[in-house]
Amino acid sequence: MNRRVRLCLVALGGTGLAALFTAAFLRLPAFGGDRHPYGDRAVRAALHRHTANTIASVNFDLRAFDTLGETSILFASVLGCVVLLRQARDEHRARPEPADVAPPVRRYALLVLPVAVLTGLYVVAHGQLSPGGGFQGGVVAATALHLLYLGVDYRALERVRPLGAYEAGDALAVSAYVVTGLAAVLAGTAFLANTLLPYGTFNTLSSGGTVPLLNAAVGMEVACAVVVLLARFLDQAVEIEEDGGK
Repeated sequence: MNRRVRLCLVALGGTGLAALFTAAFLRLPAFGGDRHPYGDRAVRAALHRHTANTIASVNFDLRAFDTLGETSILFASVLGCVVLLRQARDEHRARPEPADVAPPVRRYALLVLPVAVLTGLYVVAHGQLSPGGGFQGGVVAATALHLLYLGVDYRALERVRPLGAYEAGDALAVSAYVVTGLAAVLAGTAFLANTLLPYGTFNTLSSGGTVPLLNAAVGMEVACAVVVLLARFLDQAVEIEEDGGK
């Protein structure tokens, strides 16, 4: 394929994309108007399915298939980093030496760590009720563990970060999301349709049908993925050295 053919294909694809965007924009409500058909329908669907947080209803109910794609992108990205940052043949691991940490840093890091972890878990657990959810809470919980690195040293972080368990948790969380969708198919409805569980009492932890399950799966996947991702980069910065000592 020569350069002329590639340019023609790019121009053809760009023209089609531009036409689709133009057609979509022409159907949008007027800027600053009070008519928002998608928002009105999303709110009605959330209330009908007893999900107090409309955004969670959109992410894990109305557009649950899109969220599966986003979760898969994160999973594939972490997998790519694991492959690219693995220890090479011309590298060796040098055990990090204990670091001297200023007492105020150590004190406040250890004080904030359990609070931050609980906050992350709270945000995940209440994702269907209040702002937040699996993506946000998973990041908070995962990064909170790394306060051990700041407040103590790298070896302390390694003791609470068995990478094998987190890698397995990442894969299991993505699988749980897919299995929940397949369960809906086996029950005779559409993939990821919110029909498997009762909708429960509005504004309670058990409300929303399958929304809490999918939200928890995403929270677990994001938390494990961020831990694994940061571990690979920290290994490169702290432990892995070339044979020449660099």
